[in-house]
Amino acid sequence: MTSESLHPQGAPARRTVVAAVGAAGLAAALTACGSEDKSGSGASTTQNGSQTTGGSGGAGAGAGSGGTVLAKTSDIPEGGGKVFGTQGVVVTQPAKGEFKAFSSTCTHQGCAVNRIADGVIVCPCHQSEFSAADGSVKKGPALKPLPAKDISVADGEIRLA
Repeated sequence: MTSESLHPQGAPARRTVVAAVGAAGLAAALTACGSEDKSGSGASTTQNGSQTTGGSGGAGAGAGSGGTVLAKTSDIPEGGGKVFGTQGVVVTQPAKGEFKAFSSTCTHQGCAVNRIADGVIVCPCHQSEFSAADGSVKKGPALKPLPAKDISVADGEIRLA
């Protein structure tokens, strides 16, 4: 009797297949995280500069040319906000006509924030709270503020810049 391998000569071992699938999943997750960071790069200068209407948003504020339309200004309640999970952003209106945008990823352990209430952005995982006006930490365990995202506001629309 000969001792032959349990795997045919040309077939990969189960361990090899499992490792390859895991590596592919990790690569996909890292790619998704990397592309999100690129779309939100930049400081809050565009966001702050585009708060006034009338072309101060630059070329990005033009009709159809400046990034993804997130919402109409009327969709964002004064003193509240809205989370756009697919785009990884939360948009707030801390005062009438003033719109701010921040990453929707909590700086504590990377959970997605899920609601805005009483001027505070809340993370459901460990109850960290962030200011809807500037993204600063109001209640831990998070220690770092939510990073600002660039938006433009023109013609009643809020767009990712």
